Amino acid sequence: MAGASLVAAVIVLLAGCTSPRWEGPVSPHFDGTRFHNETPFDVGLGDLLRFYAHRDPGEWVRNLRLPPGAPPVPRVDDGSLRLTFINHATVLVQVDGVNLLTDPIWSERASPLSWLGPRRYRPPGIRFADLPPIDVVVISHNHYDHLDIPTLRRLAAAHQPRFVVPAGDQVLLENAGIDGVVALDWWQGHALPNGCVLTAVPVKHWSGRSLGDRNLSLWAGYVIASAGGPIYFAGDTGYDDHFAAARARFGPMRAALLPIGAYQPRWLTAYQHMDPEGAVRAHFDLQAAFSLGIHHGSFELADDGMHEPAAQLARVARAHALHGMRFAAGAEGSAYSLAAKEHSRPCNSHGTS
Repeated sequence: MAGASLVAAVIVLLAGCTSPRWEGPVSPHFDGTRFHNETPFDVGLGDLLRFYAHRDPGEWVRNLRLPPGAPPVPRVDDGSLRLTFINHATVLVQVDGVNLLTDPIWSERASPLSWLGPRRYRPPGIRFADLPPIDVVVISHNHYDHLDIPTLRRLAAAHQPRFVVPAGDQVLLENAGIDGVVALDWWQGHALPNGCVLTAVPVKHWSGRSLGDRNLSLWAGYVIASAGGPIYFAGDTGYDDHFAAARARFGPMRAALLPIGAYQPRWLTAYQHMDPEGAVRAHFDLQAAFSLGIHHGSFELADDGMHEPAAQLARVARAHALHGMRFAAGAEGSAYSLAAKEHSRPCNSHGTS
């Protein structure tokens, strides 16, 4: 099995399109060709091959017959916030009359190939046909489990949303025939249909869809301004001081969507993926009123088991006196509602609340 997995991994790495280059100005995180974090990414192909050759995976049980959750409400415009966990890093964010999807994937595999690559263990928690009108789709980076071209094409055909991507990934979507794409560098913003601003923020990760395009496009989290306060979407990231930086700029978060899975073994994943302990630290750094654990339970991407991230999050949360209403592991198809704030007010033209 280890040998077969190794071959499969190499084939997937060699497949796929080369990402477009970004033509923006040189900056502290862009050298004119490639993007980088403040600390260099210290994991290479040799480490990945070592991982596949010596895997010790946790238990995963495939069940695609699980029933979907109830269709989401069409809109939320009463000042409240509704978060529906669909699967992996895909969350439907409904607030202030806007419907926004994060890193959507409804495909069978997180892969450039329909017959090879990480295969889903659970169905999406919401049927694609049951989605409400989607206004905005945000993409955190171009790894296949976060930027799924077949799903994005379906969304473009059915909903014609605005697609917001990190710098360099706009050509990838446009080459796939997807229109309405906006590319953002860190700290750049884009106005949502309701006048609130969506801002790309730094995270600690990397990009690449094949062996030849490492870090030619950016990776990002996002802060969604709302009348009741900012909402944070981390995408995929290791733990670092960027959470505190976002809170310092935008204030305490009304809610945070934080990855908790694909964290074992730590010698391979610590740089790029948080474990539940790191996610709880990020929750406190962001001063989030509520956090939702994402990036777990759908695709076997590392050695933690299918239910291990949620169980570990529960243990860590108890140790920090966080109960389920403060930090919950997302359950497919489940909606998490936060009431309207008493003193909330509409966003102004700068997207602040």
